[in-house]
Amino acid sequence: MKNEVIVIGGGLSGSEAAWQLAQQNIQVKLYEMRPVQPTGAHVTEDLAELVCSNSLGSNQPDRASGVLKNELRRFNSLLVECAEETAIPAGAALAVDREGFARRVTERISAHPNIELIREEVKEIPSTPVILASGPLTSDSLSKSIAALSGDEHLFFFDAISPIVRAESINMDIAFRASRYDKSEQEEGDYINCPFTKDEYYAFLNELRTAERIELHSFEESIKTGVKAGQFFEGCLPVEIIAERGDESLAYGPMRPVGLRDPRTGHRPHAVAQLRQDNLAGSLYNIVGFQTNLKFPEQRRVLRMIPGLENAEFERYGQMHRNTFVASPKLLRPTLQHIERDDLFLAGQITGVEGYMGNIATGLLAGINMARLIQNKEPFTLPQETMLGALCHYITHASLKDFQPMKANFGIFQPIDLGKKVSKRDKGQAYADRAMQSLETYLKEHS
Repeated sequence: MKNEVIVIGGGLSGSEAAWQLAQQNIQVKLYEMRPVQPTGAHVTEDLAELVCSNSLGSNQPDRASGVLKNELRRFNSLLVECAEETAIPAGAALAVDREGFARRVTERISAHPNIELIREEVKEIPSTPVILASGPLTSDSLSKSIAALSGDEHLFFFDAISPIVRAESINMDIAFRASRYDKSEQEEGDYINCPFTKDEYYAFLNELRTAERIELHSFEESIKTGVKAGQFFEGCLPVEIIAERGDESLAYGPMRPVGLRDPRTGHRPHAVAQLRQDNLAGSLYNIVGFQTNLKFPEQRRVLRMIPGLENAEFERYGQMHRNTFVASPKLLRPTLQHIERDDLFLAGQITGVEGYMGNIATGLLAGINMARLIQNKEPFTLPQETMLGALCHYITHASLKDFQPMKANFGIFQPIDLGKKVSKRDKGQAYADRAMQSLETYLKEHS
């Protein structure tokens, strides 16, 4: 097989896939259509730009996201390395300077002698070895090519991103720094918290529910598949949609105040809006869990009702964008190969994995497996006891009836019997230990 691979898409998965191939001395042509062809959600031309949150999830080894990160570290993931180099304070989570992270990835990829970065839209799937990592914002032309190859319609959903405010505009006479359940009294927490009284919460809730929203018809027209307005991904619901599900749905959801006390009163607030640092300079903060589809003037009006944000200056408003993923249970093998083409791999959110780490992980596996294919080695089918193996098994074996993107979580693991009742943390650690042991055993047997 020719020692050259085309990777379509310079996002998280495509960048990681290209790096893994290049590290195996395989020539890579990495195609990224930005800035020639914009997406409507990205704002830079850098590779691996984070469109939504700047958090890559928990970094704790006994959490599902932490297990996946440790597996990626075992494979020398470029993007995990870049994330750690551009990390900013976020409690137990791994959050990054959004611009710094993308810039670091772009520099590393561009400097690799085995990678040629091409700024051009790919409109059809090549017949040569290719990794399709075009992401949830795949262009219409390439989407048609994918549909023609698969013979099946895509699945679609609408996704949303959170607003970002300037730190200097936050009223710290009302807002306070703390992390949930932070037991340290010596250091400030990594989050800025805007506390609500019960009356403030209900006044905010009423305005949030009745505020004007952006119509989704333009998205529907571009998709042309009859998807219904309001078909949102459950893992990333707009805050106004959550508000419609019950008076306390926000207070028990993204605005839960557990583990927090308002220093002005000494009591736990009725609800709290948390803000997480978004860049290394600490000049920008995103409102955690506040992805929204409200019209921009309405966002400005309603979000300024949050105590401490009455004079908020917005660097970016929340917005909706289309996310696309394929029917992986019918189209992909656990190796991430297409069922009808050994030399066609899919990676990233287009496969039905959710979350930044899942995107990076599938890009890594697709890159490694393509390299093994070219080297006449059997591609890896990782054990289901590993987080990456469990994710790949899920997206290729799930029921199509209710198939939705899945992120790393212990619920997709093979159950573990510890023989006694243990704490959630101890069970998580047991899963983590088993995952790493299983991965090491598998690699020893197959490498």
